Amino acid sequence: MDLNVNTVLNVAAILIMFYCLYLVLSLKSSIPGGMVGKRWNFLTLLVVLFNIGYLATPFFGQLPPEIMRLIASLIFIFGAIYVAVTVHLIFNIIRELTE
Repeated sequence: MDLNVNTVLNVAAILIMFYCLYLVLSLKSSIPGGMVGKRWNFLTLLVVLFNIGYLATPFFGQLPPEIMRLIASLIFIFGAIYVAVTVHLIFNIIRELTE
């Protein structure tokens, strides 16, 4: 079996994303409701979407180029939203702790 760098990176990324999904789901029961709970639910949804996108990457070679670009664009936009929500959540937590 001839593994190339892309395959190794894809498998590593998929495994890391499944680990992230495990962490997000295992922490969910420790998260209180309110603003933090709502944001955590949204972050969980984004991690699920990332997992779906990452699972599609090994099949990129079999997809038409326009579908590949669409999937990559969706991963990028949801990644940007994920970062924005995470930073905003951390900002609010730090603000609450310092007041």
